[in-house]
Amino acid sequence: MKKNPLNNTEFHVVGMGASAGGLEALQQFFDAMPPDAGLAFVVVVHLDPSHNSLMSELLQKHTTMQVAQITDGMPVEPNRVYVIPPDKSLTISAKKLFLAEREFPRYSHLPIDLFFRSLAQDQGDKAIGIILSGTGSDGSLGVTEIKASNGLVIVQNEASAQYNGMPKNAINTGTGDFILPPGEMPMHLVQYTQFPGSARTHVIQQQENTDGFLQKIFFLIRDQTGHDFSLYKKNTIFRRIERRMQLHQITHIADYVAFLHTSEQEVISLTRELFIGVTSFFRDPEAYDTLLTRILPEFLQQKHHAYTLRIWVPGCSTGEEAYSLAIIIQECLDTLKHHLNVQIFGTDINESAIETARRGLYPPGITADVSPERLKRFFIKEGDSYRIQKSIREMLVFAAQNVHSDPPFTRLDIISCRNLLIYFKPELQKKILRTFHYSLKEDGIMFLGPSETTGQSDHFFTVLDKKWKIFRRVQSTDTLPRALPPRGAAAPVVTDESEKMPSVVQKAEELSIIQLVEAILRHSSVPPCAIIDHHNNLIYVHGKLGKYLEPAQGKISVNIMEMARHGLKADLLSAIHRAAHTRQKVRKKTRLLQQDLGHVGVDITVSPILEHASVPGLMMVTFEDARPEAPLKQKNTPSPPTTKKAIESLRQQLHFTKEHLQTTIEELETSNEELQSANEELQSTNEELETSKEELQSLNEETVTVNAELQSRIDELQSANDDMKNLFDSTQIATLFLDTRLRIRRFTPKVRELINLEATDTGRPIAHFSSSLQNPNLTALAGEVLKTLDKHESEIYDDRGRCFYTRILPYRTTNNIIDGVVITFEDITLRKEAEQALINNERHYKRMIEFCPVPMWEIDFSAINLALQELRHQGVTDLEAYLHKHPRKLEELLKKVHICHINNAAMLLFKADDKEKLALNIQALLTRHGPQPFIAQIQAIWDRKDKISFECHCEDLQGKPLILNFEWVVPRDEGHLNYDNVIVVLPRLR
Repeated sequence: MKKNPLNNTEFHVVGMGASAGGLEALQQFFDAMPPDAGLAFVVVVHLDPSHNSLMSELLQKHTTMQVAQITDGMPVEPNRVYVIPPDKSLTISAKKLFLAEREFPRYSHLPIDLFFRSLAQDQGDKAIGIILSGTGSDGSLGVTEIKASNGLVIVQNEASAQYNGMPKNAINTGTGDFILPPGEMPMHLVQYTQFPGSARTHVIQQQENTDGFLQKIFFLIRDQTGHDFSLYKKNTIFRRIERRMQLHQITHIADYVAFLHTSEQEVISLTRELFIGVTSFFRDPEAYDTLLTRILPEFLQQKHHAYTLRIWVPGCSTGEEAYSLAIIIQECLDTLKHHLNVQIFGTDINESAIETARRGLYPPGITADVSPERLKRFFIKEGDSYRIQKSIREMLVFAAQNVHSDPPFTRLDIISCRNLLIYFKPELQKKILRTFHYSLKEDGIMFLGPSETTGQSDHFFTVLDKKWKIFRRVQSTDTLPRALPPRGAAAPVVTDESEKMPSVVQKAEELSIIQLVEAILRHSSVPPCAIIDHHNNLIYVHGKLGKYLEPAQGKISVNIMEMARHGLKADLLSAIHRAAHTRQKVRKKTRLLQQDLGHVGVDITVSPILEHASVPGLMMVTFEDARPEAPLKQKNTPSPPTTKKAIESLRQQLHFTKEHLQTTIEELETSNEELQSANEELQSTNEELETSKEELQSLNEETVTVNAELQSRIDELQSANDDMKNLFDSTQIATLFLDTRLRIRRFTPKVRELINLEATDTGRPIAHFSSSLQNPNLTALAGEVLKTLDKHESEIYDDRGRCFYTRILPYRTTNNIIDGVVITFEDITLRKEAEQALINNERHYKRMIEFCPVPMWEIDFSAINLALQELRHQGVTDLEAYLHKHPRKLEELLKKVHICHINNAAMLLFKADDKEKLALNIQALLTRHGPQPFIAQIQAIWDRKDKISFECHCEDLQGKPLILNFEWVVPRDEGHLNYDNVIVVLPRLR
């Protein structure tokens, strides 16, 4: 798997795939997900392309992380959630998200697979894939790619999923590391990503005695599974082991080895991880196009008619590469109009992968790799999956085999081994390339992966295409067989004596072929059959054949002709000779075979198989009972006619019978043509119905997602409606909603106290109703607001003397459209009464002060208080010294004094007849003989005093000197000194 070199930031990107029922699962996940885990989340769901998605808004209510709908080129950042928009395909590259128009029809659009595959390619072991509720199998191929790139795969368990199709298919791939309900996923996700070994550092290699522990791991795997990984590249092994350690939160390899000793299941899981299962149909399409257009035509054209083309695909995994090769070979043969027998042997060390290949059934995600033309021609749609056509499937034989320890196939025309050698050490690569050289015929072709090369074995092959690593075998004196390793008793030890080599190799090949045949028959439903060689000798028997074969008398023989029961030999010999000559399958119906209960027909089928130099002419002979027929009853047979007249009569009857039979045959042929035409029409109709079914299924998934979004929005609206109802019921403000024609839209219960309204009055004009308000003229006021769009505010009384603060505003929708007016009536009667009481009190106290015989006035020192605070902030500690040093500052402070009120007694004292004139001059009168009285007051403010007494020598307005004793009092408001209203009182005069 290629990694993008531009990725430098170290945080995981979590791809989340969901479909029907996925909204609830996503909400449960984000409810439990910490917002600061340092992960980026990309949500890919099946959305209706014609409907605006509410997904980002709905998810935002379940997480404090920022949730945004994706735009093209948007960078991925941690602790954020990104949601795919409708009708788009999504990929990621260099941690940027890219949108594209949807390429496939709705029913074959697989956005989750597409994004997960790009995520695996871009992020490698920093990729995490999560599959949640949904139908179908979208995401199954994607999680396989993520797992192959050493990423993490989490799947929702089927029990918690509303729709278990997607989780079930993802679980069946065997790639799930955790299978959990959505609410439990975040805990395991955080533990995995915050584990010390989650960074891209080879933790194992930095520990002591790594090689020793690695050998112990190899021994445990070999002892339990029989597989030897000691010749795989260490980096590959380390990455897989570190990942298993990370899953189990194990830091040291010594502890992991101890864990393997106690857990056989973990040994199996580690073995599965070490199997390299990255494959797809037509991987590197340009490479297959090169093979199809440049290499194969000339190569196949050189083969004679009915030649058996032998191909080996080692490391075939789940079979996609082998089937891809079969498809392009069939296409090439059809183009050349050339007939060849094709035998492709697909082998792999992973037996479960081989079982998948044998089934030939693949998820719908292959539509991203297989063209619609090839899908239609070489695949059959089965439900949501695609099955390989029988004509292609019959070309292939799959078997479990270890490419570096089991005997190889020989006399091959083509070997396709792509992206397997890159995981092996150089010495094993060299050994396998020597094996391939030995197995290929003189002009054989070898097809490798784009990152692979022949290395030191380049003298074995010549290059046909350098870019896509296509080679042709060349003759070399350096032969391979001496390099073949023994494997128990199955592979005899090979010596260096060249004269013994052919027999040794032949025995190994015979054994390999027989084992392969045995494996095929064991995993198939073939009726009782026998495998014979070109001498008609039995080499393998499958099922019970005692009804058809029995040992011959005399010397023991395994020749099938000598063992055939009476009545079978002639037809059996004819079928075998014909099959051997034509190399095609031959069927024969034998004469009746005498049984205890009557006569039973036997169908014999002879099929050529596995053309091989070491075991030539292999054929499979199957025996099947035909439908039983009733025993023939004995009848009195009349004597044959002897007269000419009787013979002539029989001839006429025979002629009539022939004509009638010919007519019947013609009618049957016509009926057959009609039936064939009807069958084609029905097949076409069935294909259309299948397509319609897929479209409806896809539409249903999208509809379920839209319904979930709308249901969530309805719940929100219901909750908001409940809040509004309770607000209207509990508020003491009467509110009336009118439309643009001043008809009643809605009102609160409090309105009924002013206007006689009932619930049934909705939709009636407001002008039709009387009210208890005095001269309200609501219709005119509302019309004016609609016209000017300016608010109206006024106070209106009702006939009970209550006062209402009335406000009329335009009614604006969320789209800023004017759709009526809102009128509110706030009962301010108590407030008006309180205001009036305050006014009365103020008048009362003013009269008391005004006519008090003691001179007094009120001063506002608030500006001086602020100025003093500023001086304190500037570092002034001694105010009096500061003012003596800065006399101008004292003058500035003096100008900030404001006299608020002076009573009549003070006017008499200073012989003034104008209060405003006295207010402007009183500070000048008080400080005429020096600023000390003023300094005493501001010093009191500086010291935060609430009361002082001081003596002042001053003059009145007529210049008469006065000696006054002042009481300077600061009132308190809620415990704080209020310098806005300082009162100066002259209790006595001197």
